[in-house]
Amino acid sequence: MGYAMVAIAATLFGVNGAVSKVALSSGLSSLRLTEARSAGACIALALIALVRDPASLRVERRELPRLALFGIVGVAFVQLFYFLAIHRLPVGIALLIQYIGPVLVAIWARTFGHEDVRRRIWLALGLSLAGLTLMVQLWRGITLDGLGVTFALIAAVVFAVYLLLAEHEVQKRESIPLLAWGFFFAVVFWTIVQPWWSFPAAATGRTVSLQGHLGSLHLPVWALVLWVIVLGSALPFALIVGAMRHISATRVGVTAMLEPVVATVAAWLWLGESLSATQLAGAAVVLAGIGLAQTAR
Repeated sequence: MGYAMVAIAATLFGVNGAVSKVALSSGLSSLRLTEARSAGACIALALIALVRDPASLRVERRELPRLALFGIVGVAFVQLFYFLAIHRLPVGIALLIQYIGPVLVAIWARTFGHEDVRRRIWLALGLSLAGLTLMVQLWRGITLDGLGVTFALIAAVVFAVYLLLAEHEVQKRESIPLLAWGFFFAVVFWTIVQPWWSFPAAATGRTVSLQGHLGSLHLPVWALVLWVIVLGSALPFALIVGAMRHISATRVGVTAMLEPVVATVAAWLWLGESLSATQLAGAAVVLAGIGLAQTAR
């Protein structure tokens, strides 16, 4: 049951990459898509928490700075740099680079957290870096968009920070209320940076081509944004949290590695994004490194 829930969540997250890329092609900026996703996910997760246990959303004043840090750095920035990356890179490659985050977490736990982390973590790091070298083809001077790779690497670092903050906070609070608060502070942050009254509402009413092999089909931008919010955020997050009642967090993490695989296949079948044999080999090496890191802690 737990494995099935994670697999469904990973599939939804993976397909969400292609949906987001099409939404971004409409002219809606990465910042605005991040803002809309944060608001929608905040409402959905808060409603889930209210139905399950209204008291779980209560917080003390001293907790607010930590929750704000989690929401701004951990939630808002992870989404932002991922969207910036997929705007310039194939979805699968951007996601695989971001997924180096768990490797960084394990290294942090061993180096600074003084945890008993197996030495295989260094092999995991070596595999991840070797796979990344193959994917970007460094010997050719980086064949991918340099700024896109930079955004993806920043996303990996921010993702690692998100995991560390979440790991600390989840000891005191259930995951869904924690995520609801995280998305709330992400919304507050984006509202200050780019107020809602300047949101390009007219852009969401446009009809855009689904591109690639589905180029003959068209959907309104608001439908794509709704997908990103409901099926690309709220539902998979809820499934991941629910899965932890059946299987361990480590097994959830390893099973969730299905996400970049699904993202790559979806981008190929839908958008026509293809990877060379060398890049596919690099992706496999990165996945091996991530899996090894998940089992090292």
